Amino acid sequence: MDLSKIKTLIDFVGRSNITELTVTEKDVTVRIFRRSPADAAVAVPPQKPESTTDPVSDAPSSIEKTAHAVKAPVFGVLHRAPAPGEPPFVAIGDAVEEGQTLFIIEAMKVYNTIAAPRSGRITRLTEIDNGEVETGDLLAEIA
Repeated sequence: MDLSKIKTLIDFVGRSNITELTVTEKDVTVRIFRRSPADAAVAVPPQKPESTTDPVSDAPSSIEKTAHAVKAPVFGVLHRAPAPGEPPFVAIGDAVEEGQTLFIIEAMKVYNTIAAPRSGRITRLTEIDNGEVETGDLLAEIA
């Protein structure tokens, strides 16, 4: 199966309501998964602070409870900047608008932009850059 067919299948899954597609051609099988927003919301348990004895740690815990996790929708290579040598799309503390590009994940030579699901401030950010991420890995949190 050539890459143009695979890209067409990925585009189809992205535009449709299906969450899984398996296609076999000769002896090659391609499986494409897409998480629905409802699945992602269920899969995000609230984070608990490691230590609750320090009164200062109570302030971040309230931020963590209201933070929205941004997870990797696909497996691939995460890029925090639009191109090598350029500044990253976002940094911790940056204010972001809904729909703003946060990352790019390269999967099978297809560049998937990861946009902010809501407006807010970046409170947590992955340290991975130009490295592999798995589907469901935490990339950022927006409070």
